[in-house]
Amino acid sequence: MPGTIPDLNTAEQHQDHMTIAGIGAVTGYGWGREALWEGLLSGKHAARPYPGYGPERDRHGWVARVPEGGDPEAGPALYGRAVQESVREAVADARARGWRPGRTVGLLHAIVLGNVYEWRDFYVVDHGQRRSRDYLRLLPSTPNAMIMREFGFHGPAMNATAACSSANVALLTAQMWMAQGVADDVIVVASDLSATPDMVQPFVAVGAAIDDDEPLSACRPFQQGSRGFCFGEASTAFVVTREAARPYAAVLGGAMTNDGYHVISVEPSHEQIFECVRRALVSADVRPEEVAYLNSHGSGTQQCDDAETALLARLFDDRPQVTATKPLTGHCQAASAGVEVAATALGYDRGIVVSSPIVAAAHPRLVDGTTPYNGGITVKTALGMGGNNSALVLGPVG
Repeated sequence: MPGTIPDLNTAEQHQDHMTIAGIGAVTGYGWGREALWEGLLSGKHAARPYPGYGPERDRHGWVARVPEGGDPEAGPALYGRAVQESVREAVADARARGWRPGRTVGLLHAIVLGNVYEWRDFYVVDHGQRRSRDYLRLLPSTPNAMIMREFGFHGPAMNATAACSSANVALLTAQMWMAQGVADDVIVVASDLSATPDMVQPFVAVGAAIDDDEPLSACRPFQQGSRGFCFGEASTAFVVTREAARPYAAVLGGAMTNDGYHVISVEPSHEQIFECVRRALVSADVRPEEVAYLNSHGSGTQQCDDAETALLARLFDDRPQVTATKPLTGHCQAASAGVEVAATALGYDRGIVVSSPIVAAAHPRLVDGTTPYNGGITVKTALGMGGNNSALVLGPVG
């Protein structure tokens, strides 16, 4: 019957737990996970006004773009450097926490649009004419090949794409690989550097994105007066494994569903979102009353706020505290859930729960800024365009 969860077999109910052993991040706050963490703690958004936005490209737009930086030896493209540096940081972090790569290390890259800045230059500046080696930088397989070569990994390597749910989906796929013996460890990287005027304006035109106001004013998830989301950019990376001395967090389970309804809009009954979270809890062997935090998709759009508010009431009886960080980091599209998983994992490690400051009348369970972490399990939801629903169940280690 609609809205009820079907019986799940034993394999689905007892997925092997994996842990997040290393974290790397490049965001609008700067290069490195510490820049992300300090930015979140500050309660100040990462966005700046950049010229060339609007329908006529004649005004400034508020976006949280990745600043210049990275290793010049990794190539001239900011996108490639961001992906490479986030993975390098995650691998170094995991090694420092006691990870030793297993025999088979795989790579999953959560990606939607890829190297947007260079693709634009390829057509507009270079008029479709480039040397072969320069053209190859544009291909979504190239960052994967460079990562595997640099570290000498030889497991499966592929891209995962599910709109704004992509980072969650990549982490869930990594868990499947490990449970099935496809890989011993997996590098999961989620990237999106697409906050160009040409990419932002269509989202503004359909009423989802805002670029004419500061994020904390325009984007207010679970608060009155929210107008939508502001764009952000990021590349986040994780080393997921069963073998690490001091991991950040455990990935207990998760699930994915699809609304089968519309290319943009959320299905109004929200049944497939509820179903996704039910399945995630069953896979993790977690009861709703055990969930302490909902790390929300929190885009600030009306339809997402409605869906997650209904989820809180119907499945969780409004018990969990709610976090929402997109007003700070921007909506980083394919990398958005990656940024938010990183915030949760770092928070577990450091005893702090981070969320955006409340600026208007809000849901009573919404966290206002930072608060001490008092233990418990987190459900991380991500709702991607095209009805791509996903939920991860994260818990502390030990």
